[in-house]
Amino acid sequence: MRMADGGYRPAYNVQLNTEVGAGLIVGVAVTTAGNDSNEMLPMLEQMQERYQQVSDEHLVDGGFVNKEQIAQAVQEYSTTVYAPLKEEQKQLRAGKDPYQAKRGDPPAVAEWRQRMGTAAAKEIYKQRASTAEWANAQARNRGLYQVRVRGQQKVLAVILWYVLAHNLVRALALRAAKAKEVQVKAAAQTD
Repeated sequence: MRMADGGYRPAYNVQLNTEVGAGLIVGVAVTTAGNDSNEMLPMLEQMQERYQQVSDEHLVDGGFVNKEQIAQAVQEYSTTVYAPLKEEQKQLRAGKDPYQAKRGDPPAVAEWRQRMGTAAAKEIYKQRASTAEWANAQARNRGLYQVRVRGQQKVLAVILWYVLAHNLVRALALRAAKAKEVQVKAAAQTD
């Protein structure tokens, strides 16, 4: 894969799909693709297969923006995609409306462009930082910068072990928070 320094080295692209409310990782993929533009639909397919449903809303970063994938996500899974528009700020500075439908946009893509121009969509998209970006930052904070195995299946195995540990830690934290909430309610009722 091409690296940030311009060179090429053996590498894998790891995708984590994170649930917004609890911060649990609900989907994992390991690919050799150099970018994320074709990775949204496989993750939605994985969710459908694993949970027999797909979330109503899917928050993805700008690397996932692909008009065909956005259209298919809406058509096949009835999910609303929230993703930043490419070169949004540049177009705004040039006096152009990046939220206006472009010629050749499928209806789902035109709706996505218009949706991302609303304050409500921007607020929804902010949740991504505290979930997906947080899960990735946690991985790095726990020392997962690179894996020391070769082969896509072995890399997937390492990532799945990490995800199991992450979800176990999150489950313990969620249970502790719930227990504290119950204690606070019980104390308030006795007062």
